Amino acid sequence: MVLCATAALMGPGSLAGASAWTLPRPDALVYIANLDSDTVSVVDSGTDTVVGSVPVGDGPDSVAVSPDGSRVYVTNSAADTVSVIDARTRTVIATVAVGDEPSRVTVSPDNRNVYVANVRSDNVSVISTRTRSVTDTIAVGDAPLGVAVTPDGCTLYVANAASGTVSVVRTATGTVTGTVPVGSGPTALVLTPDGRNLYVSNLTSDDVSVVDVHDGAESDRIPVGDQPAGIGVGPDGRQVYVANIGSDNVSVISTRGRAVTETIAVGDGPNGLAVSPGGSQVYVSNFNSNTLSVIDTSTARAVDTVAVGDGPTGVAAAQEKKA
Repeated sequence: MVLCATAALMGPGSLAGASAWTLPRPDALVYIANLDSDTVSVVDSGTDTVVGSVPVGDGPDSVAVSPDGSRVYVTNSAADTVSVIDARTRTVIATVAVGDEPSRVTVSPDNRNVYVANVRSDNVSVISTRTRSVTDTIAVGDAPLGVAVTPDGCTLYVANAASGTVSVVRTATGTVTGTVPVGSGPTALVLTPDGRNLYVSNLTSDDVSVVDVHDGAESDRIPVGDQPAGIGVGPDGRQVYVANIGSDNVSVISTRGRAVTETIAVGDGPNGLAVSPGGSQVYVSNFNSNTLSVIDTSTARAVDTVAVGDGPTGVAAAQEKKA
């Protein structure tokens, strides 16, 4: 059991078909939620090719992979449900009713809980991975979108788009311990690997807030492209990547200098973004061009484009293939 004695410091002021043996391993895949196709595309990260498409609920918006790569969780925004996919068989094995218009989803590091932000309910649903049922509902700010959990699993951060804030939630009790003002329209967020800083993309102020986790306050604001949405961080914590819907590009932020060092052209309407666990690729869903851009982080250039479903939104990447 994870001990969360230091959690107070986190708050302010204190695929059906072939045999499983012939499929790419679940830890070598990228998953893309296609809002207008009601499917999840499965891309082999070793070949950048689509190897499957999984029908899910109505309006899939976000996707998350369990730490062991065995399960994929998909929010169906128009159905008010979460689909649970078995990664090896690529089939939906459960459908869980949650709040009104579920938007973003994440899985706890210990693989015990799934956290779902419900935009129109102004709350977060907590799903037990064991029972596949909602065990708690946590009231947060207005129109919650982004969710991120600390590496120790003790604290959940929720970006509230209509409030311009981030809620700080103690996971052990399901209580909000603080609220951090950020930019306008916070949409997505990511923690640095050391857990010290939270980066928040602000859709309507065209910038990224940096929140000092210990102090529980915004410490910096970094201008990026137009309408920043999806955000991710490299495993070494040196770069943060931001998908800018209105600019058709990705901003690369140096976490040391806290400034944009590269701007990478991608497809039309980039919104979802995921960094591969090894840090060698960044995957960006392009909503208006129905594609996935693959960025080589060593060159800061898009090196491949993969056709996926209609209206791709959320992206999640599992481990890359081993040599």
